[in-house]
Parts: sequence; C-alpha cells; structure tokens
Amino acid sequence: MGLILAIALQVRGEGPSPIWPVDLPLAGLFIVIILSWFVLGSAVIHRFHRREVVLIENQLREIQTVEKQLEQRTQELERSNKDLVQFAYVASHDLRAPVRAIKSFSQILEKDYSEKLDAEANECLGFIVNGAGRLETLINDLLAYSRVDTQGKAFVPVDTSEVLDQVVGDLRLDIEDSQAEITRDALPVVVADASQMTQLFQNLISNAIKFQGPEPPKVHVAARKEDDGWIFSVKDNGIGIEAQHTERIFAMFQRLHTQDEYPGTGMGSAICKKIVERHGGNIWVQSEVGMGSTFYFSIPSQGENVA
Repeated sequence: MGLILAIALQVRGEGPSPIWPVDLPLAGLFIVIILSWFVLGSAVIHRFHRREVVLIENQLREIQTVEKQLEQRTQELERSNKDLVQFAYVASHDLRAPVRAIKSFSQILEKDYSEKLDAEANECLGFIVNGAGRLETLINDLLAYSRVDTQGKAFVPVDTSEVLDQVVGDLRLDIEDSQAEITRDALPVVVADASQMTQLFQNLISNAIKFQGPEPPKVHVAARKEDDGWIFSVKDNGIGIEAQHTERIFAMFQRLHTQDEYPGTGMGSAICKKIVERHGGNIWVQSEVGMGSTFYFSIPSQGENVA
C-alpha cells in the first residue's frame, strides 16, 4: 500500500523525491521475494500433500489386501466347518447300525449266557455292554450336533413358556427321582426353531438336575427384554463350575468329571452353544463352586419377537 501511495503522490507531483530508480527496484525485489516464497511454499505444500496421498493410498491397499486374505480364510474356515459337520453326520449315521448290533448281541449274551460263563467272562461282557452303550450315546450326540445346521427347521413364533412346560413334562421321571423343583417366570414368544428351543431347554434342565449338590435340585428359568432381543437365564443350586472352566464346557467332548461321577459325553453344552449361535445369539455361564450356576443365552429379535 505504501508503494502504491508513493507512486500516486509522485504522479500528482506531491510527496518526496521520485521513487524511481531507487525505491521502485527495492519494491520490485521485495515483490519477487514474496512471489518466490509463495511459489516455494506452494511446491512444498503440494509435495507434502502428495506424500500424504501416497501414504494413504498405500495404507488403503494394505487394508484391502488384509481384507481379501481375511475373506479368503473365512471362506476356507466355513468350507472346513461344513466338511467337518458333514463328516460328523455321515460317520455318526453310518456307525449307528454296527454299534447298535454290538450292544444288542452283547445284551443277549449277558442275559442268556451269564450263568454259563465264569465271573471274569461276565465282567468282560459287562464292559462290552457298557462300552457299547456309551459309544451309542456318543454317536447320537454327535449326530444331534451335526444336525443343528443341516436339519434345522424354519424360524416361527415360539412360546417358550409352552416349550419349557413340555420339557418339564418330558423330564418328569428324572425330576421325581432327584426331587427337583423346576420354576419359571412368564417367558416370551420368540421367533426361533421350535424343536431346537426344546432341545436347548432340555439340555440345560437335564444338566442342572444331573450336576446337583447336596440339596435337591432347584432350577429357575427367567427372561428379560433387551433392545436387540431376549436374555434367558437358567439358574440352579448345583455343584458349580470353576472359573477357568466356564468357557471350556461349551467345547465338544469336554468333560470336567469322570464317567463314574457324572455319566455323559460332554456334548450337551456344545449342542446348546450350536443351537444358540444358529439363532444369532450367545451363551455363557456365571458360576461358583458349591454355589450353583446360572446359564444365560440370548435370542435376538427377528422382527416378530413379542413379549
């Protein structure tokens, strides 16, 4: 502005001595310096911006590569799981007939020829009968596990109060033998596979009865509404589970006790987990040794779940 004002005064014949050729070259030099700084700054900014763009592009390419690898591995894992489930189904299905034959003929021998055999032979025959029985149970549980996905039914509105009442009726003999007390709150209607919900409650109630403590079993079933669905709870007063084993019990063939202490295959909780996951939910347990356990599982809303 000073330069412009000086030029204007000079043109009008006012002001100090003429700015040319002394002040004007300095002003021009100043303008050249300013323009040089501007060009240099623009180049630096452009170069810095370009480096940022290249860095972001490289990061995006790395993310895309990782995503592709993750997608590929996920697909491979899904195929592997499907193959494993199919193998389990075929193997268990094909094994049922020969195992049933072994069990049946062993029982015939035990019944008709036990008096003709000595004590050692009868003991061996008893081992065969018991082993065949456990193997048959294991095969049936493995088949049930594989069928959760392969033979699951369509989801429909299911009254879980009616499901639980049916399960209690089916387990009446076990309940009476153990003097168990089964109670429940009002339970909701959810969109689910009715037969699998029955199997889920049956496994949880059966385990609560089987792993009872010194007192007769007391089992209470409740449910609470969440924003995205329902959280069910099955609480018992049984022997409880150590904290380090609360995740392990949901794995296949995982047992925390010997066959003599508590018979079973270790598949019940794994089947429960498989059923809940098919419905898009989660299952977990809170427990303390000697203080009982509470099993929780979630059933997300499917657009039709009602209270």
